[in-house]
Amino acid sequence: MILVTGAAGFIGSHLCERLLADGRTVVGIDNFDPYYDRAIKERNLAGLRGHPRFSLVEVDICDADALADALAPHAGSVEAIVHLAALVGVRPSLDAPVRYHEVNVLGTTHLLELAAANGIGRFILASSSSVYGVNPRVPWREDDRDLLPISPYASSKLAAEMAGHVYSHLHGIRFLALRFFTVYGPRQRPDLAIARFARAIREGLPIPVFGDGTTRRDYTYVGDIVEGIVQALGYEDERYALFNLGNDNTVALADMIEVLGETLGRAPIIERRPLQPGDVPQTWADISRARERLGWRPATSFPEGIREYVRWLEGGSGEE
Repeated sequence: MILVTGAAGFIGSHLCERLLADGRTVVGIDNFDPYYDRAIKERNLAGLRGHPRFSLVEVDICDADALADALAPHAGSVEAIVHLAALVGVRPSLDAPVRYHEVNVLGTTHLLELAAANGIGRFILASSSSVYGVNPRVPWREDDRDLLPISPYASSKLAAEMAGHVYSHLHGIRFLALRFFTVYGPRQRPDLAIARFARAIREGLPIPVFGDGTTRRDYTYVGDIVEGIVQALGYEDERYALFNLGNDNTVALADMIEVLGETLGRAPIIERRPLQPGDVPQTWADISRARERLGWRPATSFPEGIREYVRWLEGGSGEE
């Protein structure tokens, strides 16, 4: 049995579907945080509701007692925790740094406590490329210790990784932090750039572009991320390990908008704005460690992934 937090979210719902397809039993946890509309998350769960090997518990990871009660019926059956639940986003974290720390660090610690108390020997954390900050040494490698996050979100993810190191050392938990690089695809969160830009292009509205369009991101398709998580569930080497999951191919903001517009068949309207605090000029993953130790490599090019996203969007599933 696998416990998946954030099961109703973008990545979480895809992962739960994949685990069930692989014959696993899944317990999902989600508190339906109002960061975006609950109805979107309910649609994400459409393929999971009613499955005989899936159950969902609505609980907040910041409530340690409620979390323990939720896990109690499954005590002794959970073999791994995949922790995807988090407060997300660089810019929103600038306005709520304490809340981000509470959810992303304290919430993670509650789950690690549960793992230690219940003999759950494997814990996979969804971390973020943002932990690298503005490190100019690209592509970014997991063995680079000069990490200087520049947003509360980034610092909370780095702190969660360190909490995992402590519990791995003290309790023998196999803890893997997977540093995701700009995940996109069907069920994309509505606040993320590709979703916002697609909505604006379809409605003929201007796209707010912060900076001159030269900032670059290592966009990674959600199906590739899910495959990386599945590979991590079978990892048997170090008890504590970090892995980049990225596409190893950066895309400029201007090029992203161009590909999105071409795929939608509409010309984007650009509205220039100044760069925002907390944004980094580029993200770029060195994925050699994941390739060598997990046997993982991304299989989806950016144009292919955008075509899949637009197919989902225009099929009606992406309506808000």
